[in-house]
Amino acid sequence: MPEIAAATTEPDAPPRRTKRRGGDGDAGKTGVWYPRWYWPSFITPGAIFLVLLFLLPFYVVFAVAFGSIDFSNFGQAVPYYAPWWWSFSTFNQTLTKFYVGSADYQAPLIRTFEYVIAASGICLVLGYAVAYYTARFATKYRGLILILLVSPFWISYLMRIYAWQGLLDTEGPINWLLSPLGFGGTNWLEGKSITVILGLVYGYIPFMILPLYASLDRIQESLLEAGRDLGGSGAQTFWRVTLPLSRPAILAGIVIVTLPMFGDYYTNDLLGTTKTSMFGNLISQQREQSGGSTRAASLVLILSVIVLIPMLYYLRETKRQAEQA
Repeated sequence: MPEIAAATTEPDAPPRRTKRRGGDGDAGKTGVWYPRWYWPSFITPGAIFLVLLFLLPFYVVFAVAFGSIDFSNFGQAVPYYAPWWWSFSTFNQTLTKFYVGSADYQAPLIRTFEYVIAASGICLVLGYAVAYYTARFATKYRGLILILLVSPFWISYLMRIYAWQGLLDTEGPINWLLSPLGFGGTNWLEGKSITVILGLVYGYIPFMILPLYASLDRIQESLLEAGRDLGGSGAQTFWRVTLPLSRPAILAGIVIVTLPMFGDYYTNDLLGTTKTSMFGNLISQQREQSGGSTRAASLVLILSVIVLIPMLYYLRETKRQAEQA
């Protein structure tokens, strides 16, 4: 018995490990004991940030969209913060302009989908090629390439688009380079769709490259070697191994670039005209008009529903892939 007592009080004896309590996912595991509130408390700062800087401002948009207008005060919006006072008349009038009568809002909406799909496709093709080369072959210059990819963020997007105005001028270097092909006198800033699409690609392609690179760089070389050992060519290994493993990053990149593209308005303001106006330009134009704040807020709500669709699809796909893993 003295030996047992001495053993239990031995200072070098390993500490006893108890079952960890604090959630259903920890059942049956051993480790340090935590109270139930410990891990959920980590989301408190983020939850406060989300409520103060997203949910409350978004509720204000609802209050403005379903509020009224004070024409005696230069058309100033009067938000209704109490839901039981909300009026849907302005929202319904805004919604009918997409499909009733002259359908003034229909063309910018369709044009936005066309531009976003085209720009996202170009970003995916070019971005995947750059990310694949950086992750697989640019071992020596990988750091330099990543710095070059991030360096555009050091300069304001507005200033970079202003620089493109000079490049695309009729007397600019772009026309000088394209003059042998017969495009020397082209005015690229007179409302051409290709100009706005390439402007969107230029502005958002880094957001496509970075998640693709992060995913491709994590693919184990042993998986690619296994594909080649099984008789697959380089192309077959890419289509059957690399591409499926990078699919979550492709979805993430598409969501990251499409969401801001839907609300973009300054790219068209600087590189296009009213002939190439997008959905974001509708919101901007309504905001500048007298009494247009409620219509602008209504357009924001409609746009929020539109961008919610790809976001929900991305969440569903990531959940399904996590369940299959």
